[in-house]
Parts: sequence; C-alpha cells; structure tokens
Amino acid sequence: MTHAEDHTVVDIRSLPFPDALRWLRENGEPADPRTDIDTVSLRRRFPHLADVTMTNLVVPSPHGPQPARVYRDRTAAHAGRALVWVHGGAFIGGHLDMPESHWVALELASRGIPVFAVDYTKCLGDVHYPVPSDDVLAAWRHARAASDELLGVSADALLLGGASAGGTLSAGAVARLRDAGDDVPAGLVSVYPAAHPDGGRPGEVPDPASPMTQIALNYAGSAEKLADPHVFAGLGSGAGFPSTLVVVCEIDGLRPSGEAFATTLRDAGVDVTLHVELGADHAHINEPSDPTALPTIEAIAGWIRAAS
Repeated sequence: MTHAEDHTVVDIRSLPFPDALRWLRENGEPADPRTDIDTVSLRRRFPHLADVTMTNLVVPSPHGPQPARVYRDRTAAHAGRALVWVHGGAFIGGHLDMPESHWVALELASRGIPVFAVDYTKCLGDVHYPVPSDDVLAAWRHARAASDELLGVSADALLLGGASAGGTLSAGAVARLRDAGDDVPAGLVSVYPAAHPDGGRPGEVPDPASPMTQIALNYAGSAEKLADPHVFAGLGSGAGFPSTLVVVCEIDGLRPSGEAFATTLRDAGVDVTLHVELGADHAHINEPSDPTALPTIEAIAGWIRAAS
C-alpha cells in the first residue's frame, strides 16, 4: 500500500506499527498501487471468473452499517455450502476490493461456493475490541437469516472464515457464539490467523516489543483483553468448535499460532485439517500473481466441498 504526498511515496507496510497506525489515522487508507487487481483485470487473467455475479449491500451493526458483497456463479455446480468471508489488514486496514477479499471470493464462487464477503470497523483512534468482532457477528447473523435468498443454502450449511486479522475475528466470533449458546457455523476456515496475542510465540507471555503484540494490543484495547479467548480464540478451549480448516504458510511468522490453534481444536475432539502451504508467506492470497495463492484457494474449496 502506498500513498503519494509531496512527491514522497509512503509504504505503510514498511513502517513500525505505531507509525503506520498514526499515518492511517491522519490520512486514511491509501489506494492500492497495483493496476491488475480490479474485476476486469482479474477476469482477463482468470477467464473462469467471468460468470460470477456480485451484489453489494449494507449490513446493519451496533456500531454503524458495514458494506458487504455477495458472490455467486449460477453456472457452476453448487457445493451445497456457502461461506461468510472476512478479510485481513492487521485490524487497521483492508476492504472488500482487496484481493484477499474480492479475488478469493470470485475464485470460490466460480467453484460453486457462494461467498458473503464482509467488512468491519477498523481499530483506529479509540476503536478496539469488541467493535470489529461485533461487526462480524452482525454480518454472520444477517447472512444466516437470509442465507437461502442470498446464497442458495440453508442457515445450517453456512460456514464462517477469514484470513489474518479476519481469521482472528472469525475464530473469535465462533467462540462468542458457542459461549452464548447460539448456533455455531457449519465449519470454520481459518487462514494464517493470529489466534494468540503474540502469534509467533503462542503460549508465552506476549512481548510488548513484538510487532505482533503491538497489533494485538491495539485490537484488544487493553493488556487484560490479551488473555480473553473471545479476542484470541487460541487461548481458550476448542470444545464446541465446528469442523475447521487451518491454513498456515511455510515461511510466515504467524505459522506457530495457526499450528497451535489446530492442536488446541484437535485436543478438544474437533475435526481439524491443517494445510501447510509450502513456499508461501503471510498474506499470499492477497496477491493473485503469487504461485502459492491459487493452491491455497483450491485447498479451501476442496475442503468445503468435502465437508458438504
């Protein structure tokens, strides 16, 4: 992500987290400099996406309306399952047009898996947990209430999932639903999640100097919340979770968190599939040209179809 200001290019990803947070507060999210990730370009590169239709809508939430988008391909054989999908962005960025949301949803829909892609309030300024988690829960409930009309499936055939921060939010939402006695999703898709406050060192005391812990603290809002399993689902029991696919990347600093989360779920008797994408790094499905991206999407689609 870059932003031109006074002829100076700012790469948000290269900044220390406090500086990136300050910059986003003052300037808002910068435009993506890539010129080949819009819908027309993606369909030109991946012709099988041509028949996917998109419908934009707004989901009411306690913290204000949030954008969402439905993806369907009525020419593809329906998988019998649909997915509510939450993008990442370190809880401070990201949107429905980023490839991790838009391209992933197009790809899954083209394989007969309708997708309800959702956005959420970012943790900028005074916003912290539970605000983005509440937004995800509101979107989940909205999709569940209208699943047949929007996605062509019954509510009990609806899965929840996300990548990176979206993986954290979706897993936390499952924990909240379970502990409230509500119906949990038919399955969980957790792609390179931060299931622990210091994702590189799950099970250890979070290091305040760690960039991962700084991101986690900004999301949680307090040191006390860093220990809350509704905030970081890897800290709690896996009991009551649905069948889960955990995707981790071979060279990702968050890989230990995803693997530990999968172990926690498995120890609780949950049916877990751990998929390690060899050669991949964090956020690889946000880059359609990454050779490891499509294999991960195929793995997600295959797991969802097998679970049908």
